[in-house]
Amino acid sequence: MSASDRRAAAPDAVVAHTTAGTVAGARTGTGVAVFRGVPYAAPPVGGLRFASPRPPAAWDGVRDATAFAPASFQSIVPGHSEDSLYANVWTPGTTGARPVLVYIHGGGWERGAGSLPTYDGARLAARGDLVVVTFNYRLGVFGFGLHEELTDPLTGSRANWGLQDQAALVRWVHDNAAAFGGDPGRIVLCGTSAGGASVRQLALLPELGGLLAALVPISACHIWAPANSLTPEDSRTVYESLAKGFGTSVRGLRDVPAAALRDAWERIFSGPPEHRAVASGREYRGPVVDGRWLPGHDHELPSPALPSLVVHTRTEGSFYTCPERPTAPPAPVTGPELREAVRGVLHKGAVRADDALVDACLAAYREAAAAEGLPQDPLSLWTEMWGDLLFRFQILRLAERHARTEPAPQYVMEFAHPVRPPYFGTPHEGTSKFLFGTHGLPENVAEFGDGPAEAAVSGAFMDLVASFARTGVPRAAHTPDWPVYTTGRDSTLILGGDGVARVAAAVKTRQLRFWDTAGVVPCP
Repeated sequence: MSASDRRAAAPDAVVAHTTAGTVAGARTGTGVAVFRGVPYAAPPVGGLRFASPRPPAAWDGVRDATAFAPASFQSIVPGHSEDSLYANVWTPGTTGARPVLVYIHGGGWERGAGSLPTYDGARLAARGDLVVVTFNYRLGVFGFGLHEELTDPLTGSRANWGLQDQAALVRWVHDNAAAFGGDPGRIVLCGTSAGGASVRQLALLPELGGLLAALVPISACHIWAPANSLTPEDSRTVYESLAKGFGTSVRGLRDVPAAALRDAWERIFSGPPEHRAVASGREYRGPVVDGRWLPGHDHELPSPALPSLVVHTRTEGSFYTCPERPTAPPAPVTGPELREAVRGVLHKGAVRADDALVDACLAAYREAAAAEGLPQDPLSLWTEMWGDLLFRFQILRLAERHARTEPAPQYVMEFAHPVRPPYFGTPHEGTSKFLFGTHGLPENVAEFGDGPAEAAVSGAFMDLVASFARTGVPRAAHTPDWPVYTTGRDSTLILGGDGVARVAAAVKTRQLRFWDTAGVVPCP
């Protein structure tokens, strides 16, 4: 531990005693205490690159916990490092036994950090009387892949190091919840996008199932190949290609400079997916089926036997197609441009997208839009297809399967609060700004707004999640009673849009019928 980590606690510091040592946090403007950069695992550097997470080293004295640790090594968030396995904890007080909400950030398994301002847990902890935990986990080439030459001699694991980090964090929270005023028997796992998929995957691990009380997967990017997971064969090919390029063995990749390894990984997955050396990992590179940390793709596995609050947004795909986003490809305007844009969407989930498949997708979405009075312009159609393929189809089909086959209560929410022009729709990842009450931050306000309507939606979202974390039943003032999700019945809570909240049937179900038989997205 460095001298700065050991420095004496400030007079107004708040102290907590973790299993590895004492940490000193600070009060926030909301009155809650925050502990930043608390180690939950040893730094995965040197010989521990591609190893299972190890417990953090114990320390003497009081460790300063007022500054965030670096984000995990990546290309997007600045100040990143391989030494990144740290947690952040917001709590109204270090005594008591509050529900603990553990939030897993998204970012396509290759970017993001629990320390981003959007995920500041102070408002949610104060309003919900919750302990809120965010954290970092290994990403990209360091976090999600598989190769036998990287087998950990202690654990036998050879894959999915980022998912292993997440599991280690859950165990750490269980062991340390009481130190932060939390109840180790009321750990609720929440996450968005890649983090939403992780919620489900972690809940199915035998060693973690008994540690979790409930789940809140938001806009989960459910795993399947070739879209967002490498096959084991392709993962082996990629790591062997990396090793060959650096003139070393796969084991020797532990000694390659981190930036060089990251850049080489990203080059392999650059350009159109149909032109790459491997067929899988076409949109994202998430967990790989390894028989241990991921026994199968999400649609092949049972639903967790835990109360769940499942969330999707109204137009998931508008996150990707909004012309104001610097990473958005040019929006189609003409008919031929739309056909090629649709082909590009289909190529995210299908190795081949011939003319017949493109035409069938276009016809299905045009017919559904006409039947429901929705826009049929190229941008709107393209947006709907993109979001349904990657998110909404599997989210809703898995929810329907759960309702048919599982006794654990499940609540389904459509988040429908629109963003402000020139942004449009209710995009993927638009939820986190309202769950954490950070929609009014300078980096968020232009898109999400900060008026009375936004305050009402954010407050309702926080209250519903806090109630669910505490009791297993989501309830909030000024929102209707929310029934357990049942197919064929008005049981979806629509949050935002016309009024704060209403219960109705799931919307835009016609669009999903195309994917049932298209052979592109696996149907649960």
